[in-house]
Amino acid sequence: MTNLRPDLKLIANMIEPGSRVLDVGCGDGELLEWLGANRDVDGRGIEISQSGVNECVAKGLFVVQGDADNDLAEYPDQCFDYVILSKTLQAVYHPREVLLSLLRIGRKAVVTIPNFGQWKVRSSLMFRGRMPVTKALEKTWYNTDNIHFCTILDLFDLIEAEGITVKEFVPHSADGTRLQMSRGRANWFADQALFLLEK
Repeated sequence: MTNLRPDLKLIANMIEPGSRVLDVGCGDGELLEWLGANRDVDGRGIEISQSGVNECVAKGLFVVQGDADNDLAEYPDQCFDYVILSKTLQAVYHPREVLLSLLRIGRKAVVTIPNFGQWKVRSSLMFRGRMPVTKALEKTWYNTDNIHFCTILDLFDLIEAEGITVKEFVPHSADGTRLQMSRGRANWFADQALFLLEK
């Protein structure tokens, strides 16, 4: 697991062996490849970029080109054990609808987000008057994929408004170190957060 991106290691540890998994926004297929080799997962992926799809297919992964906003409706109810959306919710046009689709398609959803409420992000805006660039938010305002900036508390508000159950909440630093703290403190100090959800 040493070659997995830190947030993907946290996700991988949540997936039960032998599960059916859909990774939405799977990139180059790093997580799907690892889960197939190490957890005997029956994995599928959706990726918006053609280059990402090409990399996945070259690795022997079953990945189709598509995007979360438009293509999740094609999947039947409860056809996966887990649906994964890693650092993508803030980059979709309709985050609420995408979140509900994940939980329609899968028994559980694993969602990770960068935390725009973290203290470095807040201080960059307050003291520098500039959109932040951090380890978790590496791109500048004009080349970022992020269009819906949310904090940990914002996502909790949406989850609770929709009657979704948080089975596990893992705030963490950019290097994947788990932070044992409440959601309020995590909103100040965590670079990212992972949510394991059920409807």
